[in-house]
Amino acid sequence: MLAENTVLTGRRAITRSYAKINLTLDVLSKRENGYHDIKMIMQTVSLFDLILVDKTHRGISISTNLPYLPCNEKNIAYKAADAFFKATGIRGGAKIVIHKNIPVAAGLAGGSGNCAAVLTAINMLHGNPLSNDELMHIGASLGADVPYCFDGSTQLAEGIGEILKPLSPMPNAYILLVKPPINVSTALIYEQIDNTPIEIRPDTDGMIDSLNNNDLYGVADRLCNVMENVTAKMYPIVGGIKTKMIMNGAVNAVMSGSGPTVFGIFDDFEKAKKSADSFAYQFKDVFLTQVLN
Repeated sequence: MLAENTVLTGRRAITRSYAKINLTLDVLSKRENGYHDIKMIMQTVSLFDLILVDKTHRGISISTNLPYLPCNEKNIAYKAADAFFKATGIRGGAKIVIHKNIPVAAGLAGGSGNCAAVLTAINMLHGNPLSNDELMHIGASLGADVPYCFDGSTQLAEGIGEILKPLSPMPNAYILLVKPPINVSTALIYEQIDNTPIEIRPDTDGMIDSLNNNDLYGVADRLCNVMENVTAKMYPIVGGIKTKMIMNGAVNAVMSGSGPTVFGIFDDFEKAKKSADSFAYQFKDVFLTQVLN
């Protein structure tokens, strides 16, 4: 998806990195190195960040439209560019401009998508010295969701997120995203998960069957994220958004990733738009999107 949506104009690459949602998310176990084995189904939606990468002679620079984002080696896009030059031995630089639309620390893989997009763009600017597998290997070292972001669409992710299997595309639907004004620490949620019995787990096989049958209502019925109960206990506003979304006509709703964004699946545009308008009175980060395959 990324390579197909990247345009080269001379020494510049223009690309988009899209948000993802979790149709299912299960945490299976914790490894000795601290990482967690997961099993989840991810889906791309139409909300995106716009990224411009200019080929330069030396150095890496980052700029964004958000003043609070780091524009140095702490930014995952910077890490992506640096990793590319180290992996290829190419002497060069990059000027990276990121226009953020995807909320930060929202459970929507905004940073991971930026990372994959920058790796793809710089690779194309230099004549594709790295294969897609090599790019994904670099991406996996920078973030668990990064490998998924190269191709997006509907995929099953296992391991720590690097073992991917394409699935039948999700049926078309309107996806309403609502992020409350809180930031959730993924590390803290995992820590709580390790000390909390998981009573209800996703029906991953049932979700895959629903996708195979192009059954939107089967997909909606099987939305499940084991992190939701943990995050919602710490931030009750998450549960409040989910309840209101369903009352507003969503077929179903669930939290994405470690949160705090909640998304609802709507089968009718007018219901989705009316619900989005009702949330917009209360929250800044409200986005009416669509499934993207």
